[in-house]
Amino acid sequence: MTDSVHPVHPVHSAPLLAPLTLDEAMAAALDQGALAALAGDVPVGAVVIDEQGRLIGAGRNLRERDGDPLAHAEVEAMRAAARMRGDWNLEGCTLVVTLEPCPMCAGACLQTRIGRIVFGAWDAKLGACGSVWDLPRDPHVGHEPQVIGGVREEECARMLTDFFRERRV
Repeated sequence: MTDSVHPVHPVHSAPLLAPLTLDEAMAAALDQGALAALAGDVPVGAVVIDEQGRLIGAGRNLRERDGDPLAHAEVEAMRAAARMRGDWNLEGCTLVVTLEPCPMCAGACLQTRIGRIVFGAWDAKLGACGSVWDLPRDPHVGHEPQVIGGVREEECARMLTDFFRERRV
């Protein structure tokens, strides 16, 4: 594997800086999830788009590959976006992820002050943006990002179910 295709490197090429719709951003997140699956990781992918809809960070689940329990797609994408901006504060940006963020990732969204969280599939076991818990809307938090769930939900859920079905055979 070469570093040039590693998703957590800053995005510098002009074609990737064209404004994206949420559907296009979710397609990019799905592509990241597919890369995770090819590497044997759970297929979760994420991207961060800035206020103008430009892709500024991408990430995929790297827990198995890196042996890092914190290497979730959302964290990798937000790290890349922060590097691209030169600032940890991602206020005004949107995180687009194929699976509802877990408590750790929802907390990371709050810590980065991300403006909006958009996800595909709901997570009935560990979802922390409305299904099991709702950290972004907790009145004690202070920062409250907008949350939109269910974008390309069936496609995102199918990627996960197909991945686990193949491993159970």
